[in-house]
Amino acid sequence: MDAPPEREDCRPFVHVAQLLRAAGVNAPDIVVQDLAQGFLLLTDLGDTTFLSALNEENADRLFGDAIDALLKWQLASREGELPPYDAPLLHRECDLFAEWYIARHLELTLSAAQRQLLADVLELVISSNVAQPAVYVHRDYMPRNLMVADPNPGVIDFQDAVYGPITYDLVSLTRDAFISWEEPRVLDWAVRYWEKAKHKGLPVNADFAAFYRDFEWMGLQRHLKVLGIFARLHYRDGKAGYLEDTPRFMRYARAVAQRYQELGPLARFLDELEARHPAVRYSF
Repeated sequence: MDAPPEREDCRPFVHVAQLLRAAGVNAPDIVVQDLAQGFLLLTDLGDTTFLSALNEENADRLFGDAIDALLKWQLASREGELPPYDAPLLHRECDLFAEWYIARHLELTLSAAQRQLLADVLELVISSNVAQPAVYVHRDYMPRNLMVADPNPGVIDFQDAVYGPITYDLVSLTRDAFISWEEPRVLDWAVRYWEKAKHKGLPVNADFAAFYRDFEWMGLQRHLKVLGIFARLHYRDGKAGYLEDTPRFMRYARAVAQRYQELGPLARFLDELEARHPAVRYSF
């Protein structure tokens, strides 16, 4: 790894790699480090990502391995090791939705009433998010960042890890940016995770329906954030291709908003965006 210190700080990567490996997760081993110059020599986890390998036949096996590794990571959690994934940070992330997706990509100006509606919904959602038990959170625990390896999976791209809501990484894994699964399959994986987490003593809600609600509301925060991030990657950073996946996240967000009475105002708000701008579509 060559990361010039004036552009990137390698220390979080080194620290999280050590936490992952101490937890028994297959993260790269840092053989030699020169943080002053931004050089790291890492063990190689190969070049086959879950995203490239996944198919209908192997998905349950690969996701089972990913869930087992996630449980190891969460069981090792200690407060104070990683930055808190708290309400202010979650709100700043969701601000990207209005700034980059709505204002920049859709070129829409929200009314005062719409801005207040969005603020009220986000306050409700994020209050639910931060009420969850806190554990280590990879923050991008998705098939593109999991490598087919032995032991499986190899875990990469973890430098932004935080300490926060217990459902976050499971959402990242099962409601991905680049591949979608039918709802019954997502539900099955969530049940499998929940049962194992309970058995291992992780602080998941004892009632699965309540746990799944936490999972979905955590996902909603992530979906809105990613819509903003993908628009920013396109317009600010000149990275093409990300906007093609925004309909996937609008579909995720709308499905959650329609399932919960408290989120009805958000469902109607997303309908209004679709009515005002043809770029908002929920099929892909």
